[in-house]
Amino acid sequence: MFLAMDTVFDQCSIAILDGSGQVLSSQTETGKRQQTQQVLPMIDAALSEAQISFADIQAFVFNRGPGAFSGIRINTAVVQALSFAHDIPCVGISSLQAIAQCAHQKYGLTEVYSALDARMQQVYFGQYELKNDEQAGRAVMQPVLSNDSDSTEQLLDYDSQTALNLAVVGNGAPLLALDGQQVCHEDVHPDAVVIGLLGIVQFSTSGGTDAANALPRYLRNQAWKTLKEQGKA
Repeated sequence: MFLAMDTVFDQCSIAILDGSGQVLSSQTETGKRQQTQQVLPMIDAALSEAQISFADIQAFVFNRGPGAFSGIRINTAVVQALSFAHDIPCVGISSLQAIAQCAHQKYGLTEVYSALDARMQQVYFGQYELKNDEQAGRAVMQPVLSNDSDSTEQLLDYDSQTALNLAVVGNGAPLLALDGQQVCHEDVHPDAVVIGLLGIVQFSTSGGTDAANALPRYLRNQAWKTLKEQGKA
């Protein structure tokens, strides 16, 4: 059993899946103002619906970012606390990978650029393609890595051009300078089920990590600006 959660995509989403990817419980509340109040009761409700306890959970799967700073902090803090309390490993999933996976499930795309609005005139950006994972027995969208990097995730300025003529998905897609032939799908909204499916594959391949190493991914060294730095004071 895997318990997946997301508070990064302006929502509170919880799902419980078994090792084959079957969904035993799934619920999502949109909006981000009540996430800290919603997340723990939603986890309890999901466990109750699935008729299991924490003792049945093999790993916690969470959206590690990049994305909304407060959402990442909530997500990570809850996972770390539960992992430590119940001695259950964690699996962190990229928000950009989740967007790519959701686009594959919704539109059948097999290679995409994933783009998430990062505010401050930038987007979080990465390239993903469908690859078969033999250990998991499942094909999922995986990062396309360059020879000099262990991550596809980066920050791009608004109106940047892409190197390849690939479809661009996510709410950051229309903020880039796309040519007339590039497909753009802004309406891609991953939930905890998508996070969980990716987590099952990652766990089968590389296992999980302990609470101390369940770390967020911000990309920015400075995740916010003062009013003066924004030119508003």
